[in-house]
Amino acid sequence: MLEHLFSKSVPEWLYAGPLGSYLNSFASLLSEKGYTNYSIKVKIRLISKFSRWLNQQNLGIVDLKLELFDPFIKYQKTADPVRRGDLATLNLLLRHLSDAGVIQPSGVKIDDNPFCQIEDGFAQYLSHERGLSAETLTTYIHQVRCFLSSCFKAGTIKLEKLCAKDITAFILSYTQSVKRNTAKLMVSSLRAFFRYLRFRGQIATDLAAFVPAVSDWRLTGIPKSLEPEQIDSLLKSCDQNTKIGQRDYTILLLLARLGLRAGEIVKMTLDDINWDVGELIIRGKGPRKDKLPIPYDVGEALVAYLQHWRPACPTRCVFIRVRAPYQGFSSSVAICNIVQRALLRAKINSCHKGAHLLRHSLATNMLRNGASLTEIGEILRHQLPSTTEIYTKIDIVSLRSLAQPWLGGEI
Repeated sequence: MLEHLFSKSVPEWLYAGPLGSYLNSFASLLSEKGYTNYSIKVKIRLISKFSRWLNQQNLGIVDLKLELFDPFIKYQKTADPVRRGDLATLNLLLRHLSDAGVIQPSGVKIDDNPFCQIEDGFAQYLSHERGLSAETLTTYIHQVRCFLSSCFKAGTIKLEKLCAKDITAFILSYTQSVKRNTAKLMVSSLRAFFRYLRFRGQIATDLAAFVPAVSDWRLTGIPKSLEPEQIDSLLKSCDQNTKIGQRDYTILLLLARLGLRAGEIVKMTLDDINWDVGELIIRGKGPRKDKLPIPYDVGEALVAYLQHWRPACPTRCVFIRVRAPYQGFSSSVAICNIVQRALLRAKINSCHKGAHLLRHSLATNMLRNGASLTEIGEILRHQLPSTTEIYTKIDIVSLRSLAQPWLGGEI
């Protein structure tokens, strides 16, 4: 691989140090991930410098671990400017060597954070005892870390010292700066965490009972939606003659025509598309899977993207980053960002700018065109009919027929 990168012969010094024999395989990995030849050469030179630095420190491949990155970066600063992606390159090398069996996987993840052991135990409890999905587990762990960081700023964790006063003070402070749904998520996370601590015998009091509830009245809001002509403007704002434009157009079309959630777009794989019968397998919340028919325009957009614009890469994700490393999106935030950029290009001013805006728009327009709540619930894949009830509030014509006359007479 390296012979193709250098116009002349590969310099011998490039192979110096304990990492020299792994440069070719690492360069092949970078090529698979879509990096340009120039970027690969830059990263290979960095790894070569790291390898020679290991030699100077009398360290071998068995000594490779995360803690060595910081002193090497500091050393690197004295000779050459440090690039923004240098640390990411070193981490990628570590994962590559771990996957190849050169180093032990335990050497890849080293975390001396005082919260780490507690979080690991809680994660196993959520996974094995509660059966929660990986996405929910990650969210709960993040929320609990916020709580522990707030209560134990000094770093010394004494769970047995926690009391109802600490919990109430934290919730009151936390809810001042977040939305109601985020606050509800924190409450659920803490209740699960305190039940886990009680289960493990790490606290004597049932602190879950002291977590205050967040007020929430169902159906208080009205779903925000776009008009059909605004949806068309949103789709037309994508330049389908470019890689990013065709990708974003296809994603927006899936959101607008099928009402998919952002996370469902992220999890979609090539194996989920059944071209023979024209169906999509949708990986919804938790382990749930549903099947939806592929509309004609959605199918055309998918074919155009997959045949002409999707980067060649080993990942099975349908939608790929347009810049190296070529891989799927890391979270649903990327899908929401695509919607936000499209709204900006189409000059559509909406107070709601996430991917759910198009899901609400689909349901709203279906209702206005005579679809029943049952049909809407089937398309949106609601598990409970009550979830679809929110859309009754947008049927103004039907609501007017139910309105009672004002007792005070005409105004």
